[in-house]
Amino acid sequence: MIPEPARRLFTVDEFHRMREAGILGEDDRVELVAGEVVEMAPIGSRHAACVNRLVSLLGRAPSGAFILSVQNPLRLHARTELQPDVALLRPRDDFYASALPAPQDVLVVIEVADTSADADRALKIPLYAKAGVPEAWIVDLPGQTVEAHRDPVGGAYRHTRTFRPGSPAIPVPAAGLSLPPDDILAPGR
Repeated sequence: MIPEPARRLFTVDEFHRMREAGILGEDDRVELVAGEVVEMAPIGSRHAACVNRLVSLLGRAPSGAFILSVQNPLRLHARTELQPDVALLRPRDDFYASALPAPQDVLVVIEVADTSADADRALKIPLYAKAGVPEAWIVDLPGQTVEAHRDPVGGAYRHTRTFRPGSPAIPVPAAGLSLPPDDILAPGR
């Protein structure tokens, strides 16, 4: 039996230095997951349109309720930095210029999945729960569902609710509004 080679795991700081040194380019779509550099799925038109719809819908919230962060880094711990499609962050005067947001800064993260729903469910949702992110959603475009995972305890979310077109609006208490699943999924638009 051939032994598996040892892996070299990276910290978030090393990951940033790789970008600064040009090892990873600005256009490289990668995240740092448990110390490993992982390529992200490409963004197609349906995915981009859904993110744009979410931004438009969440933009209706009262001013100052949160900072809307789109496809920006979120440092979960020393070896994991993800780029959720949408994150609602606690308001901060510097808009996180002095440091990337961390789990305690997050109100809700939203991952839009056109081809990656199973991977997001298996990998990202548990990472968000372990980090203590209070709420994480997966917008599953092919499945035409929005999964809202809430109340992280012991590395898992205690409550998961699945919304489909025609379901009642999804409450987003942090934003002071509710979002109709039909408006998020918009299959015919």
